[in-house]
Order: sequence, then C-alpha cells, then structure tokens
Amino acid sequence: MKRCPKCRSLMPEDVHLCIRCGFDSKPAASSLIAPSNAPKLGRLRGGWLLMRESCKVLMLDKELLLFPLLSGIASLFVLASFVGGVWASGLAEQEASLGETTAWLILFAYYFANYFVIVAFNSALVGCAMIRFRGGDPTFADGLRVARERMPQIVAWALLAATIGTLLRIIEERVGFVGKIVTAVLGAAWTIATYFVVPVLVVEKLGPVDAAKRSAAVVKKAWGESIVSNAGIGLVVSLLTMGATIVVAVGFGVLALKTGSFVVAIIGALAVIGVIVLGTLIGSALSSIVLSALYLYATEGKVPQAFANAGLQHAFAPKG
Repeated sequence: MKRCPKCRSLMPEDVHLCIRCGFDSKPAASSLIAPSNAPKLGRLRGGWLLMRESCKVLMLDKELLLFPLLSGIASLFVLASFVGGVWASGLAEQEASLGETTAWLILFAYYFANYFVIVAFNSALVGCAMIRFRGGDPTFADGLRVARERMPQIVAWALLAATIGTLLRIIEERVGFVGKIVTAVLGAAWTIATYFVVPVLVVEKLGPVDAAKRSAAVVKKAWGESIVSNAGIGLVVSLLTMGATIVVAVGFGVLALKTGSFVVAIIGALAVIGVIVLGTLIGSALSSIVLSALYLYATEGKVPQAFANAGLQHAFAPKG
C-alpha cells in the first residue's frame, strides 16, 4: 500500500487515481519528456522565456513580492537577534573559554531559525503559485494559510536542514582545506537533491526525510535542463538589475555633479539601493514561481496555462 501525495489516504501500489480526492499521481508519459527532435533551448534563451511567463504570473499576483521581502526582513531580524544576544550576554568576550558544544548549539539554533523563516515564506509563495496554476486567484492571506497548515513539516525540515548545515560546518572546521572541498561537494549535492523540497512540503506534506527523498527522485526523473533553465532566470534578472543600477547611478551621478547637491547624491544612493533590493525581490519571486511550475510539470505532466507559451517541455529535454 502507498499514500496519496495529496490527501495521504492509503491506496494500492498499482493504482494511480485516488478514490478519495481524485488526485492522479501518474504523470502523462507523452508530455513529461520533450521529443528527441525538439529543439533545445539555450541557457539564456530558456531563462528568458521562463522569466517572461513567470513575470505574467507575478503581474497578476503582485502581492507575491511581499513574501521574499518579509523573508529578508525576518532573516535580518534573526541575525540581529543572535548577534545582539551573544554580545549582550558577554559570550563574545568569553569566546576563548566558550565551550565547543555551546558554540555549535548556538550555530545550530541560528541555522534552525534562519531555515525556518526562509522555508516558511517560500512555502507561502509556492502555495500561492500552485493556487494560480490550478485556476484559482490567490491572495496574501492564502499564502500565509498554506504556510500555517504546513507548519509541522516546515519545522521538521528546518531541524533537518540545520542539522545538515551544522555537520557540514563541523567537518569543514575539523578537516581544514580538505574539509572545505568535501563540504563544498556535499553541500552542492545536498542543494541539488533538495531542489524541489519546498513544493514537496507544500503539495505532498511529507516529513523531512521523505521530502528529501521525494525531491531527489523528482530531480533524478526530470533533470534535463530544469535547474539550468531556472539558473538562467537568475542570470537574466541579474543582468537587468545590473543594467538598471548602472543607469540610475550614472543618471543621479551626473545630476549631482551638475547641481553640486549633496542631497541629490544621497537620493541617488538610495535609488540604487532600491533598484538592487527590488531586483532581488523580483528574482526570488520569479524563481519560486518557475520552481512551482517545474514541479507541477515533473510530477503531474501538466504545463500550467501561464507557461503554455514558454516551451516548458524543453526544460526537461534529455541532456545530450
């Protein structure tokens, strides 16, 4: 027996359609992999197409930008809290006498809090994207509701991720240069294997170990150009943000020199920071939207209507 990925009810191993909720766990074989004669998209081209279509989703649901914004603010708050706590308690001055176990426990606690914040807000964003892809009209409150309902899974995943992160740091510290290489390889493998873990937590509501295994299985089954295409989005957004930053910086710089105004220079600096922050928020939101679309396509063989013109099937074209 196995459990339905959607409602978790038991069903026979050879049955794909859940009697209880109607969820079909068998992907459409004809659409999961692109035809061998289909033209492959270049990294930049694929990233541009996916970004273009995900921008349309973001324009429909602009409130999605609030999730990476709140995530960034909360992460800064977590960092400030730990730094302030260590300083206020005097532990910073007692670093030499601070027990190794205590130091690692503090690091573990920081990792846990940081992972919890990031995964919680990412889950909210992915939840909204899934609602949009399934024909709904998500709101900010819907995203918060999704994250709240998945809180046990999010907490459990944050504990596992913090444990892995702490263990990698211990290896790096104890083994020196070789440890840095080992942790870099293991860290990269862990990142790739858990690429789809947030959509898995949101849609399938699995525990941390099962979520990691499920994510790795999806990556293995539908590797193709999925991660490369998503990385292409980051490249495109970075180039556009860099271009906008240069234009704003040069524009305000020339204006400040002509007017000799220090106020104009300050406004220009704030404008540059604003462009960088906005670009970061947009890039984060677009990556989560595309991640959700790729997950839906990989697990159910369905191309979301919003990505019908993006050639999403090429994202899973077999590597040549």
